Amino acid sequence: MSSSKSEEQPPDVSPARVVLISSVMFVFISYWRVAAIILCDLASTAYYIGGIVEHSIGPAAPWFILAVMVFSYAVRSVYIESCSMYVRGGVYKIVKESLGRTLAKVAVSALLFDYVLTGPISSVSAGQYIMGLALESISHLSGMTVSPESRDWWKSVGSVVIACAITIYFYRLNIVGIHESSDKALKIMIATAIMGVTILGWSALTLVLEGPRNTVTFQPTFVPKENPATGQMESPLGFLEGTSFGDQLLQLDGASWLSAIGFLGVFLAFGHSVLAMSGEETLAQIYREVESPKLANFKRAAFIVFIVSLFLTGGISVLAVLLIPDSVRASQYSDNLIGGLAMNVYGPPLARLLLNAFVVGVGSLLLAGAVNTAIIGSNGVLNRVAEDGVIPEWMLKPHPKFGTTHRILTLIFGLQMCTILISRGNVLLLGEAYAFGVVWSFVFNCLAMLILRFKDPNRPRGFKVPLNLTIGGIELPIGLALIFLILLISAVMNALTKEIATITGSCFTAVLFALFTITDRNRSGKPETASGEHVDQFNEIETETVTEKTLGLTHRYRKLVAVRSPEQMVALDKVLEETDPETTDVIAMKAHVRPVGGVSSEPVRLGQYERELINAIEHHAEVAGKTVIPILVSTNNPIHALLQTAMAIGVQEIIIGTSEKFTPDQQLNLVASGWKNLHPDTSQPLTVRIVGGNRDISLDLDGGCRIPKSLARESRSVAELRAAGVGVDRVLLLHDGSRRSSEVFRILLTMLDRSVTLDILPVGESTGDYLKNDVQEAVRLERRSSSIQLESNVKFADSLIRAIREGGIDAVVARQSLATFGSDASGVKTSWVDDVEHQVRCQVFLAAEIT
Repeated sequence: MSSSKSEEQPPDVSPARVVLISSVMFVFISYWRVAAIILCDLASTAYYIGGIVEHSIGPAAPWFILAVMVFSYAVRSVYIESCSMYVRGGVYKIVKESLGRTLAKVAVSALLFDYVLTGPISSVSAGQYIMGLALESISHLSGMTVSPESRDWWKSVGSVVIACAITIYFYRLNIVGIHESSDKALKIMIATAIMGVTILGWSALTLVLEGPRNTVTFQPTFVPKENPATGQMESPLGFLEGTSFGDQLLQLDGASWLSAIGFLGVFLAFGHSVLAMSGEETLAQIYREVESPKLANFKRAAFIVFIVSLFLTGGISVLAVLLIPDSVRASQYSDNLIGGLAMNVYGPPLARLLLNAFVVGVGSLLLAGAVNTAIIGSNGVLNRVAEDGVIPEWMLKPHPKFGTTHRILTLIFGLQMCTILISRGNVLLLGEAYAFGVVWSFVFNCLAMLILRFKDPNRPRGFKVPLNLTIGGIELPIGLALIFLILLISAVMNALTKEIATITGSCFTAVLFALFTITDRNRSGKPETASGEHVDQFNEIETETVTEKTLGLTHRYRKLVAVRSPEQMVALDKVLEETDPETTDVIAMKAHVRPVGGVSSEPVRLGQYERELINAIEHHAEVAGKTVIPILVSTNNPIHALLQTAMAIGVQEIIIGTSEKFTPDQQLNLVASGWKNLHPDTSQPLTVRIVGGNRDISLDLDGGCRIPKSLARESRSVAELRAAGVGVDRVLLLHDGSRRSSEVFRILLTMLDRSVTLDILPVGESTGDYLKNDVQEAVRLERRSSSIQLESNVKFADSLIRAIREGGIDAVVARQSLATFGSDASGVKTSWVDDVEHQVRCQVFLAAEIT
């Protein structure tokens, strides 16, 4: 914050111009919210995946769905590794780093096809469930029989209307912001958990009481099957139908599954089931918003997603085939399988109808949440693309009120609405097309990570996909290679057998790739930092005053960090590392020094340098997973503006980087004198720290403040709590050699934890045996203790304060009668207590005299 010119100028007493910065993302969410957002997509597939896969490979569908859900954890580990390398990751970023921008545009085009269909298939499925329940209720309550033609028409029209309404609702919610939509996702997942336990438990009870109604074969069948929505026969072999290879697949049976053709047949069935893994890419898109500790919370979220999706999606798929009669499962319940399961459990008709209503109610919320997940994922993907200059920069312009990328969200919304209308409520049609983007985005991502293991082996990775073998100093990623091989074979078989997915997906990918290529620009024409990093766009709000309300400060403690350069973020990183986001707000302030003769009322404009600095602040906050509030203050004296800001918003700690002109002691003196000028008649505690390189020097003004570190909330022992800055590590006892002081010593000796150092400061004559015996006893008991000597010919209070600072003393204990020990220059006894409490961050405890 210091410069040669600014320090020589008088303080700026005119109203400062403050620019408040709002960005697309400075708020972070818990791993429960992260898991909820992802599960709204992954778990929602339980409502439609069974019918789609069984339509392709027959009653063996549940086993392949279970296999996909188990394999999903391996795919998830690939995303965890990629996210540990790049905070703003995803398919586009990873493929670009390993294979170049051209293939990255191809990969992201295929992925967007997945996201464009995720919302429609989920919202249409929700509409199918709601309309199915409505028709079931009408039949049950009125005794009327709805004809198949009328039933199909009402379900088709009703599902489209409901799907449009859901999409509009979540579009608006995402315009408002991620935290709002993640809160809704968490509530949806709580309801889903209750529903899942209920339906799985009730179905298990039915199996115990009545036994299975069907058998679940392990062998898939590839014969043509009727599509209930269109009445037409459709072959799961796609382009392979009528070929010699296709004929051999149709003839697979028994031991022939162990042949090479059988091996490919297994992958064919697996490829038809891979849709159950949709939503994995959202892991990479949401990683940016995960709160601290970032990677640990991300792993927790990934494990929660795995467990819930495995039991919910896999369990329901198996139970549906076991309990829903074959005669009605495909014809009536292919598009609302859990509803069919609810109507076929043990119990009276009314109870089953109520269970169906509960399932449909929760399912509608869950499927609607998948629409939200699709919007979030699409938004994240297109943000990464826009940051690389592939689409126009104006697409990233934040919403003037909410700070979200509303133009990208509007584009996604338009594509999803068109897809819903074109599909006319046909879930099987959407499911067929959907698989293309899912599987090929996995292939591109895994291939890119495999290449990066060899291309950039030294890049820090917080996590690696297991099964790595080192030979001759070269690490061979066996696990990653196996995952890629499985995905590649599944993708190829998927492309050969899903005609609709291959044709529509290829066309969509080609069109989008062409658009990306046309709108791509040269890097010289887009704003970047000197390091080549993208510069985000920010909303700027100018004001003459800065208050707790304008900054949105809500926590008990506040830290104000002075930032100067994008390349000098040591102080901010240190603060982010130790700060507990649950208790402390972090404000990063940049002083915009006005030119000589500049007027304080002149408007402040963010220049390229300020934008690069704020971009760096945002990046460091994202890596740490902790919120930072950036502000820009126009001033002719940075130190004075820093202190004025600290006073206005009630800051307890100021952190400044080292100066090229002043020594740390000179910096501290400048801040101390400025703080006293702002509080001439009152005391206001403040801790000032100079952080840079290996230095972390602090000065406590008026006693200073002690802000708990991030470890305090997670501490499991008193020792860990002390390490987090809570409590005391060293206690100083003033001992005058009297029996009373010895009694106080013995109380402290038995009361304090052994890890706390108990220092003794002899005062007065201290000639008695009590002091000598107390020191010997501390040694005998192996108590951490030492004797401190003060400087001579120095005022007692000043000498004591210096000893406290140099020794890192946290608390001073003395008999009450020693509170006035020492004297001033005139020989008058004065109290040292107030001086200690106001000048150092140290508590003073006076033991009452007992008579």
